[in-house]
Amino acid sequence: MTRLALALFLCASAARAHDPITTKLTFTKEIVRLFHKHCANCHRDGGPAPFSLMTYESARPWATAIKEEVLARRMPPWGAVKGFGEFQNDLGLTQEELHLIADWIEGGAPEGDPAFLPQYPNLFMPETEFDYPGPVIARTRKLTKSLILHGVRPETAPPDNTKLIARLPNGEIRPIIWFYGLQPKFLRQFWLRTPLRLPAGTELILTGDAAVRLITRPK
Repeated sequence: MTRLALALFLCASAARAHDPITTKLTFTKEIVRLFHKHCANCHRDGGPAPFSLMTYESARPWATAIKEEVLARRMPPWGAVKGFGEFQNDLGLTQEELHLIADWIEGGAPEGDPAFLPQYPNLFMPETEFDYPGPVIARTRKLTKSLILHGVRPETAPPDNTKLIARLPNGEIRPIIWFYGLQPKFLRQFWLRTPLRLPAGTELILTGDAAVRLITRPK
């Protein structure tokens, strides 16, 4: 645990009993569902994160730290610009979701009625990139055979503003992914929400000094 995180934890714990409740948002109705959707893969008992967000008792002492991290968009650590491609395992918060969390915390972070708690979430466990080995793209590559693109995985953390697009033989441009703020410790597969059919002659263009492996199937 970092010194900053420890300090925020201690301050939050001390202030908890004195926080006035000024919001109708509650953990059991709105907030835990966001944590299930965006945070459960890491912030759960036995997960890689240092604390769980799956119960009110484990999440509430971290309220101040949670607010700071989500407002700075350091958490959840997605690493791609929303709206530039759509992904099954998108962890990033929408602007509305971000404000819900911040408003709940600023309003005293109330628990709510436990009767509204949802079931524990099913964690996203996609097939690995090794099930669909594909070529590595660095700068540009023209496809000599058609393929179905299921996702991408950066070989190393790409510089901010690195984009991967596909230029189809008819000139149509398909955005695939725009990396931003992806840290080396959070490298992952980015699984397309809908697999993309790319015909032979498609030119894949990657901006920036980066390399990205395609997760593919032959067409």
